[in-house]
Amino acid sequence: MSAKPAPTPRLTERKHAAILAAAIAEFRESGYEATSMDRIAASAGVSKRTVYNHFASKEELFARILEQLWARGSEGVDLAYRSDRPLRSQLLELVNQKLRLLDDPNFTDLARVAIAAGVHSPERAREMLARLGDREEGLTTWIRAAAADGALRTDDPLFASMQLQGLVKGFAFWPQISMGQPPLSPGQQKQVGEAAVDMFLAFYAPR
Repeated sequence: MSAKPAPTPRLTERKHAAILAAAIAEFRESGYEATSMDRIAASAGVSKRTVYNHFASKEELFARILEQLWARGSEGVDLAYRSDRPLRSQLLELVNQKLRLLDDPNFTDLARVAIAAGVHSPERAREMLARLGDREEGLTTWIRAAAADGALRTDDPLFASMQLQGLVKGFAFWPQISMGQPPLSPGQQKQVGEAAVDMFLAFYAPR
């Protein structure tokens, strides 16, 4: 009896995408605890074994979804500090990247799922926040490079990065996550982004 042929790369990619799409739908609808790899497999139309061939655990699958959404929000954005470009325009690009991500209903819904899951498992919450923190390191790296170049005044780039992100999330994340407020309109996003950058530079730019 001849061996069963291995799946083609294109078929494997389609299954991978189907698993991710099914997992997003299941997590959004049922929450983290109630979602199982069995349900994801059934929704994706693949076997449970296939799901585990792509993702070792539910935790890894959930983290991959968040990372994928983050990557989608940063498409086309150059995160590297450039000494030959105005600070304000570079920072606005970085902040607008964040606002695009926070405007994605998949991301906000899954953020609610992650926060709810973290209430019952502080260890899981720390792991999820650590993964997201790794993704936010790009802004910290940018601030560190700008400070090393003398374009910003700070000896604590991580603290400065958290301040800037707080200015954004205070309008474009926490009200939507915790109070059910609607996403910001394009005009509101522009106002929040520009005000956050201007406040940041008013404090950290050399006088």
